[in-house]
Amino acid sequence: MKNNSIYWFIRRFKIAIRIKKKYQGRQRDHHQDLINERIPYSIKELLVIDSDGKKIGILNKSEALRQAREQELDLVIISKNAKIPVAKIIDYGKFRYERKKREQENKKKSKIIEQKEIRISANIGLNDLDVKIKSARGFIEKGNNVKISLAFKGRQIVSKEIGFEKMNQFIEKLNDIAQIDKKPQLNGRFYDAYLSPIKKNK
Repeated sequence: MKNNSIYWFIRRFKIAIRIKKKYQGRQRDHHQDLINERIPYSIKELLVIDSDGKKIGILNKSEALRQAREQELDLVIISKNAKIPVAKIIDYGKFRYERKKREQENKKKSKIIEQKEIRISANIGLNDLDVKIKSARGFIEKGNNVKISLAFKGRQIVSKEIGFEKMNQFIEKLNDIAQIDKKPQLNGRFYDAYLSPIKKNK
């Protein structure tokens, strides 16, 4: 009897682990949809829309559910805060898939564009300049905007042309992936320029 109890305990434990592994990592649906029998008893009438988007009219909940079942579809509340809640007769699986797809597209569109800053000096060497250009290229390829700031130290401000030339060198090395939003301008002891990724035609 004792051995039998241990057997069933181990069996249930193994089943629980298999179920956990099966669902581990799956993203939970954060939407709490009111669908079919989940529609509260407090809702007596619904403004019902068919799967083609046409208004059927105001129906009591039982009739709306009956019509959904006849079409082998689901009754889903799409606006519960309206004076008369609005429901749609749809394929719920397809509805969830299309909603998830829209949310993913909106997430991509709302991607935050950061502005990165690269600082160089008027007397920067070619190797160091290449390293800075490589960093700027990495930022731009990730979709970020870049501010290039060239600093004049001490009496370097007298030779503005050298700094301007360095800035142009920097920008030219990125002209295959970046566009100039603001050309180099002298602000006190700094030359500043602003670049952003070239927008690709879809």
